[in-house]
Amino acid sequence: MKAIILAAGEGKRMLPLTLRTPKPLLMIGGKTVLDHIFEAFPEEITEAIIVVRYLGEKIRKYCGTVFHERPIQYAEGSEKGNAFSFLAAKPFVKADERVMVLYADEIPSRENVKRCLAYEYSWLCKETARPKAAGVVNLRTDGTIEEIVEKSEHPPSKIAAIGLMVLPGKIFYYEPVKNQNGEYYLSSMANQFLSTSKVYAVVTVGGSSLTTPEDIAKVETFLYA
Repeated sequence: MKAIILAAGEGKRMLPLTLRTPKPLLMIGGKTVLDHIFEAFPEEITEAIIVVRYLGEKIRKYCGTVFHERPIQYAEGSEKGNAFSFLAAKPFVKADERVMVLYADEIPSRENVKRCLAYEYSWLCKETARPKAAGVVNLRTDGTIEEIVEKSEHPPSKIAAIGLMVLPGKIFYYEPVKNQNGEYYLSSMANQFLSTSKVYAVVTVGGSSLTTPEDIAKVETFLYA
């Protein structure tokens, strides 16, 4: 099974830490974010595609062609939003295969990776105190996701879809839709799949998102508590 890691962003809210270091290579507890991500992978993940753009040459140099004993391929991301960065990985994925997709500013626990992989299709979620600033889920009664609503003034819930999902390769064949804020989100492609398919929300407590420099201490506490 392949993992697609979206690592193209500039990490502007992490400045000045990301001035010369891409966010995926920031150190958390003596290891880079990418090291933590790969250490959470189970045996089912046999290779990875890393989508890079900002300071991408540093990520390529650090990870090389084999990282944590897994072959690595690279795709060049886009400044138009994470939907177009995601689409850059399309040549490496077949329509009928199942893939795991991760944002490189989220460090998943090994347990949460296993929980997501237990379903055919899933999306890791957690409760947020700022639903207007997040992509939040509208859930069906069976625990599947009906829709993801991005950064709305009237969010349908306080449960945010975060950076780990298990999806089919055919997700690449949906067209991104421009959000009202002008960005193209991966969730706009996923919503087209969600409307006809069962993607389970796997809700976790706590979190390991890196948004601002202050989050580093919080993530270290989450990882090493």
